[in-house]
Amino acid sequence: MASGRKKKGPADKKNKPKDISLRRFVITYLALIIAFFIFSWLKPIQKIIDVNALYTHLLVVVTSRILGLLYHPCITNGTVIRLPAMSFDIGVACNGIEAVMIYSVAVMAYPSQWKKKIIWITAGFFILQTANILRIVVLSYVGSYLKGLFEFVHIYIAQGVMIALSLTIFFIYLHYAKGAEADHN
Repeated sequence: MASGRKKKGPADKKNKPKDISLRRFVITYLALIIAFFIFSWLKPIQKIIDVNALYTHLLVVVTSRILGLLYHPCITNGTVIRLPAMSFDIGVACNGIEAVMIYSVAVMAYPSQWKKKIIWITAGFFILQTANILRIVVLSYVGSYLKGLFEFVHIYIAQGVMIALSLTIFFIYLHYAKGAEADHN
């Protein structure tokens, strides 16, 4: 007589570690992202070293030099880039650090070799920051020549592109990490 319960077979046992890995990934991700945000935005830590301010200043300098090379004259003052037609402030959410942080924490949370994680975090940082500089350059042109579209492009398109790029790089990393893992098994 059948008891109505299914016997656990080998397929069920194979799925269990993946569930635990997903749970571990989510818990690790959340713990790391909270730690990184606390480290980045806690006032006592910012008094010692303000990573956001230092990086934002560097980003403004690099972006203004690129704009100069593209014959788009600008003047900088702190985190503000002044163009002939407009000025904009590169704030914390615009410096790309959040996108890098979210991507990097996801890479760190995913089980893989640390050497691969460091390589992919470094590559992701350069890709995301290059895209962010390009985003700011494009926004400066949109703000100068298409003022009516600036807010829409800035909020909906430029932000979305950064999020999509972060996810795309992470998915490529997942494919690479899984492929490298399969090669070792």
